[in-house]
Amino acid sequence: MSEQYQSREERRKQLQSKGKKKKQKKPRGLFKKIFLSLVVLGIIGILTGVGTFAYLVKDAPKLDPKLLKDPIPSKIFDKNDKLITEVGAVNREYVNYKDIPAVVEDAVLATEDYRFYKHHGIDPIRLGGAILANFQHGFGAEGGSTITQQVVKNTFLTQEKTLKRKVQEAWLAYELEQQYTKHQIFEMYVNKVYVSENSHGLATAAKIYYGKELKDLTLAEAAQIAGMPQSPNNYNPFNYPDKAEERRNIVLSLMYEHGYISKQQMEEAKKVSVAKDVLPIEKRQVKDNKTYDSFVDAVINEVDNTTDFDIYTDGLSIYTSLDRDAQLHVNEILNDKDANIIPYPDDKFQAGIVLLDTKTSEIRAIGGGRNQQVQRGFNYATDTRRQPGSTIKPILDYGPAIEYLNWGTYEMINDKPITYSSGKKFGNWDQKYKGPMTIRTALQLSRNSPAVQALQQVGLDKAKDFAVNLGIPLKEIYESYAIGGFETGVSPLQMAGAYAAFGNNGFYTKPHAVRKIKLRDGTMIDTSPKPKVVMKDSTAFIVTDMLKSVLVYPGTGTRAKVPGLPIAGKTGTTNYTDEEMQEWNIDSSSVPDAWFTGYTTNYTASIWTGYASRKTPITAEGSNQRIAQLLFKNLMAYVSKDIETPDFTMPNSVQKVRVEKGSMPAVLASQYTPSSQVSIEYAVKGHAPKKVSEKYNKLSAPSNLIAKYDNTSGNVGVSWNYSASKDVQFDITINGTTTNHSVQDGNSFTFKANPGEKYTISVFALSGNNKSDAVHTTIDIPQAEEQTDQGTGNGTDTGTDTGTGTDTGTGTGSGTGTGSGTGTDTGTDTGTGTNNGTGTGTGTGIGNGSGTGTGTDTGTDNGNGNRNGSNNGGNTPPPVTTPVTPPSSANTGNGNQGETKTTQ
Repeated sequence: MSEQYQSREERRKQLQSKGKKKKQKKPRGLFKKIFLSLVVLGIIGILTGVGTFAYLVKDAPKLDPKLLKDPIPSKIFDKNDKLITEVGAVNREYVNYKDIPAVVEDAVLATEDYRFYKHHGIDPIRLGGAILANFQHGFGAEGGSTITQQVVKNTFLTQEKTLKRKVQEAWLAYELEQQYTKHQIFEMYVNKVYVSENSHGLATAAKIYYGKELKDLTLAEAAQIAGMPQSPNNYNPFNYPDKAEERRNIVLSLMYEHGYISKQQMEEAKKVSVAKDVLPIEKRQVKDNKTYDSFVDAVINEVDNTTDFDIYTDGLSIYTSLDRDAQLHVNEILNDKDANIIPYPDDKFQAGIVLLDTKTSEIRAIGGGRNQQVQRGFNYATDTRRQPGSTIKPILDYGPAIEYLNWGTYEMINDKPITYSSGKKFGNWDQKYKGPMTIRTALQLSRNSPAVQALQQVGLDKAKDFAVNLGIPLKEIYESYAIGGFETGVSPLQMAGAYAAFGNNGFYTKPHAVRKIKLRDGTMIDTSPKPKVVMKDSTAFIVTDMLKSVLVYPGTGTRAKVPGLPIAGKTGTTNYTDEEMQEWNIDSSSVPDAWFTGYTTNYTASIWTGYASRKTPITAEGSNQRIAQLLFKNLMAYVSKDIETPDFTMPNSVQKVRVEKGSMPAVLASQYTPSSQVSIEYAVKGHAPKKVSEKYNKLSAPSNLIAKYDNTSGNVGVSWNYSASKDVQFDITINGTTTNHSVQDGNSFTFKANPGEKYTISVFALSGNNKSDAVHTTIDIPQAEEQTDQGTGNGTDTGTDTGTGTDTGTGTGSGTGTGSGTGTDTGTDTGTGTNNGTGTGTGTGIGNGSGTGTGTDTGTDNGNGNRNGSNNGGNTPPPVTTPVTPPSSANTGNGNQGETKTTQ
């Protein structure tokens, strides 16, 4: 039994032990249940969390690399590589990681994320501290964002403090760390943070507040800008230097705490006064780009049209061709409010100016308009599309004719009324016509008829090709384009580019403002357009020489002339139609546009003037329609001062020729052409006139010139021989005096000779303006034996007069005679009487004179008197066939004796 008891006991014990075991298993099952419940709840929580996380991040933005790329403004430099301005949505000075100094990196890490290189975008320790702070002080009390999260927030997310944004921020931060290195992410942060003054990036802050590169900052300065991103405007050292210094000292303390600097360094840096350390007011950046707005407009357009870069965001360094001095002067003459420089009619009068380098077509200055207030407004230099008027003539008319037809400057065209090929009429600006003229003169005087004729002769297609190669964008062409009647106009920029090609020996380079572009990675790109040959150098030179005449009187562009400068240029005005004048009440003397485009070997300028609307005319008052010329003159004189401006050089393809004026077709002047009738012109070599003018050539001289005296008639007969293929006349001169001169057709003549005289006869042939050398002969006339001298006179007459007769008429004579007859007259004759008698008197002498006087007649007549009567004796000469005035004899008085006639 005992064994049984024991067995029972044992059995009881066993049962107890089993019961105990069962009782011990009971809490273990509860824990298990609890654990399993927690696991289930955890799984549910995880699943819920994952679902919630997935829900919260499903709308998160993609990590777009383009958005990670900071919108960095581009810098624009002038021709001397000096900064002009920056263009962009924000002001940002970009810096690569390798250029970030250690002191700046340490300051940022100590302040924003000292465990940056130990986490993967999210820092649990920092996040836990932030969560605890948020539970204690409210949501959003402290941020736990890493540098990576801040990059994400600044790039893809808003600044709102919500759970959704924080979850998205964490997720995107993790993704960012998977795709980019720590250094790349740190570089993003340094360049993205806002630093007040409408600027981004710590490098920008260094420039703005200290005028330094980032690498040149001191410890105190690096700490100051590293602390700004938490509250940029409040920590702006210009506006709040005390707050900025307080924040800087916190950054210095954090740097010391995390082992980046020593205590001594910290204390020394804290002694620096922020207010005294930042740039003084007078050295701070002042953004006033108004001076360069028009030029910057052209730069922006050029970069946009010729590259794939975004000037507003790509952080380009753009090196331009701007001449600051020239640009400032353009602004000055355009905005001359008191009209001390240029006599503008009113403030609404507009002008567009482009100044190029003639050799490179680099834009040196742009005047986009007068009194402009709006940035990126309408640019009258680049955006204008106005009719060019006569400034197009070298481009469409004479240039093509010289290029394709080998015309020289002497080519003759008749300025006469013509019509277009369609039959439509047009006229010259003055409604007058001047007849045949050279194309030089036609261009100088801006005649329309010759210009249209030149276009008609060269052909529309060739003219269009020539213009298009010069940058004039013609889609069509009509004969009316010859004088600037475009349907779609042109800009001063386009006209300047075309004219510069004439001044650059036929090489055209598209006008451009950008020389080269440097990308953010340092890559340099040459964007300058390449020059191309668009015409022969002979064409360029001949057009240039013709355009130089425009600035010489009576050319239309004399007001654009700068003394001492070799300038070629052309005026241009447009006109209103009859319908426009009637509709807008505009008189015929007004014009809508006035141009001047010209160049030297250094500079080319094109200037348009007018009003924004064609309905507002440029009146003919004062210099209104010549303001373009005045602007050109002022600008060209300014940019050309103190530099050498050589004249245009004649190329080997051109030859100088002496052309006889007025010859049509042109002929070379001969050696006999008078200098006043010779014009020095230019020809394309091999195409000069070959015919030499004969207009002024010398004729062959008369031959066998003979003079014979007829004793009976008292005449001299002159004759000569002449044989010629053309009609000639003969010029005859006796004794070389103008009064003894006559011109006749025949080859002989006679004249009355006086006894005892010697005559020299000269004869040469004439035909038009040609004449021969003169031939000469002489003849001596023998003395006569006696002369009867009778008449009435006042004075003392001693001697014997025999004969009867009355001496009437007017004559001149002197001599000594003896007469015999009836009656003796002695004494002093103090009265007037008539001596009548019959007798014979002899005497010699020819006299010339008239008047009344008193003298003594003693045989030799030395007195002055009027003798009236009929002289029936002596040698009274008969009339000459060709009247000639004989030479005077020794007549000591002034009496009229006998009868002679003179030719005029």
